Amino acid sequence: MNSHLKLLFLLLCSASLVVACSGGFKKMNAEDKQLWTEATSVFQPIPEKLIDREANSHLIHLGEKLYFEKKLSANNTISCNSCHMLDKFGVDNEKTSPGHNKKRGDRNSPTVYNAALHFVQFWDGRAKDLEEQALGPILNPIEHGLPNEKAALKKIDTPEYRELFKQAFAGSAENFTYKNIGVAIGAFEKTLLTPSRFDDFLRGDGVALSPVEKRGLKKFMEFGCTSCHDGAAIGAGSFQKLGLVNDFNTKDPGRFALTKDPDDKQVFKVPSLRNIIHTGPYFHDGSVATIEKAIQLMGFHQLGMDLAADDVSDIKAFLTSLTGKEGTFYKMAN
Repeated sequence: MNSHLKLLFLLLCSASLVVACSGGFKKMNAEDKQLWTEATSVFQPIPEKLIDREANSHLIHLGEKLYFEKKLSANNTISCNSCHMLDKFGVDNEKTSPGHNKKRGDRNSPTVYNAALHFVQFWDGRAKDLEEQALGPILNPIEHGLPNEKAALKKIDTPEYRELFKQAFAGSAENFTYKNIGVAIGAFEKTLLTPSRFDDFLRGDGVALSPVEKRGLKKFMEFGCTSCHDGAAIGAGSFQKLGLVNDFNTKDPGRFALTKDPDDKQVFKVPSLRNIIHTGPYFHDGSVATIEKAIQLMGFHQLGMDLAADDVSDIKAFLTSLTGKEGTFYKMAN
């Protein structure tokens, strides 16, 4: 995670502590306060914002337009939103996504919501940030299918786009560049944050979670799920081997394909659990259809535990509290 994000999260967490310790707890009994204390030691509330919308309005507007731009594909059929649908929790609910020629990739398309909180991008971490990630699919032969940067710029070389780039990158001698496509899309994606009821709880609201959600949170922490799923993103802050305790059967080499380091075999970026109830199918290959099965498999392969049905149910209830509240998602144009 970037150092400035770490500092931001610490400041936000400290602010929550000050509010709570100053009598800011809302209807919390002693048991709730204990749970809150344990939770705030490993989780942080989602930041209110990661980018100044007013100061970067032209840049964000350009990024929004490019996010939905199908011209940035070989046959004008694929945009970022094709696989990361903003009206479907940032995913397409497919095991793997079809590209411009209907051929599918090998890995599941994760949600773009809250991706700005991730310490790296892609399942193997090959992109260091949103700006770099946004450019990868455009030149990927399976995804958008454009042959090179020059071809991508040519597809959007219109007076309208020229003016939008000029406004977004005012003062820059050369603004209409391929790199700036990624900068703009990244700026837009930094606005896609979805605070949830769990964030309200972390800020001291004792009634934000139901009793079963609190029970699920307690089990989530006690069982050791927080060894990977912590922070503001509830994950997405580290790499981990899939099958850490008990082997997991997959042909995907994980980061090994990128690094060639034997220690990286079947190692993937830990996914964020925000909005996880709605972003299936699950795992790097989309091979797990239900959240219940995903919880059960994670317990066995990562923690060495055979979770009982009520444990799975309780943890699922907690995960439900990570769904963004109404009004926090991008409003699609009619």
